[in-house]
Amino acid sequence: MTNFIPHTPEERQLMLQKIGVSKTDDLFEAIPAQLKKPIQVNTLPLEGMTELELQQHLILLAGKNAGTPFDAFLGGGAYARFIPPAVNTIASRSEFYTAYTPYQPEISQGTLQMIYEFQTMIAELTGMDVANASVYDGASALSESAFMALRATRRKVIYLSKTTNPHHQQVLETYVEALGGITLRFFDPNQPLESQLEEDPKSIGAVIVQQPDYLGSLYDLLPYQSLCDAAGIIFIVGVDPMTLGILEPPSRFGAQIVYGDIQQFGNSLNFGGPYGGFVATTEKWLRQLPGRVVGRTRDKSGKTAYTLTLQTREQHIRREKATSNICTNQSLNVLKATVYMSLVGPQGLQQIAGVSAERAHALAEALIKLPGVSLRTPQPFLYEFALTLPIPAKMMIQQMAESHHILAGIDVGRYWPDESQTLLIAVTEMNSPESLERYIDAFKRVLDQKTSGSAGAGQAPMACLVNGRDS
Repeated sequence: MTNFIPHTPEERQLMLQKIGVSKTDDLFEAIPAQLKKPIQVNTLPLEGMTELELQQHLILLAGKNAGTPFDAFLGGGAYARFIPPAVNTIASRSEFYTAYTPYQPEISQGTLQMIYEFQTMIAELTGMDVANASVYDGASALSESAFMALRATRRKVIYLSKTTNPHHQQVLETYVEALGGITLRFFDPNQPLESQLEEDPKSIGAVIVQQPDYLGSLYDLLPYQSLCDAAGIIFIVGVDPMTLGILEPPSRFGAQIVYGDIQQFGNSLNFGGPYGGFVATTEKWLRQLPGRVVGRTRDKSGKTAYTLTLQTREQHIRREKATSNICTNQSLNVLKATVYMSLVGPQGLQQIAGVSAERAHALAEALIKLPGVSLRTPQPFLYEFALTLPIPAKMMIQQMAESHHILAGIDVGRYWPDESQTLLIAVTEMNSPESLERYIDAFKRVLDQKTSGSAGAGQAPMACLVNGRDS
């Protein structure tokens, strides 16, 4: 709630006159009349209220919201994870809370050290030599990685797996259109890439694969390594960093650039952001790396010191030769991720990813026993998977939410129209064995209601879901 409006009525009127309108309502004239809804008197009184009265009234209105919590099985790049209270307690300290890029190292040693530790942890997770201090989010990290590869190879063609997060695809397409002269092609990761190439491999600058992809599928990356090494193509892998608690790092499969998003590391869902993207690479391509890079050195007294390094490639120093003009460091989000990784540690990441995967596989095994339900792809998965349903996914999602207070997943048909019966489901440590049971029961009820001939399928056994706290 806004507690204080600094502008007087006279100041507001002066601002309106300055932009050529007489009243505030004139600013909304472009909105179609059918979209304008009058304030309901029984919701928010039209007469004036004191600040205290307004707060009390809004608290009463908020109390009318649905009291039953929703079980959420949403993923697609944003996941509900447990955030240790220490994360927000540390991130809320005043010396961190208002921090931006630390241009003055002599007064920013704490922030610089934090960013340095973040870079080190990301480099260790991905198996790369160096990582940057973040960009906006995973989508911009993908685009920055692609153009980093084009700069390094001096080529103009990008091959992107078509099962990459559709939001990330859209951002890359925007980059390509804006800069011009770049060819972006999509390939099916279920088929050999060589059979899908439309150019000489030596004209391709980047091959990009998301692992796991948007549907949660895992792929063998070794064939991409062989092709890229032979043709001098930079192999780029997009990762879900939480999965690296279990999976081998992309460096083991020849990745030269790795990108991802840190949302799962201590950052709340926040209705979709802000998050933080990272790019990690080999020492060979260090000078092509977008975004800030913090280095560790010693001051003239021999004490450990931290500072921004390689600044001559940044937009605030050599604007026309910058690696990118979009290099914002998401300091607060990076801080939360750093604190989270420090608290959880390598074993914690492995346990969190492991519990999530075990529960996801238990849920999938139970659901595919229901009539007409099958896994969308044959590839292995961790804690996110796609199902093909006998009914539209949108219908399943609506019924699960309205009748059972369960957010069942994502309708993949929103992004790929021919996938209207594909439901994307994510399971994390926040989904208890009991919530899995509720999901299966509700899922079966909706299928029984919306389809015919499902009698006799029965409900899947629950033993696999409650066998121990880590099931």
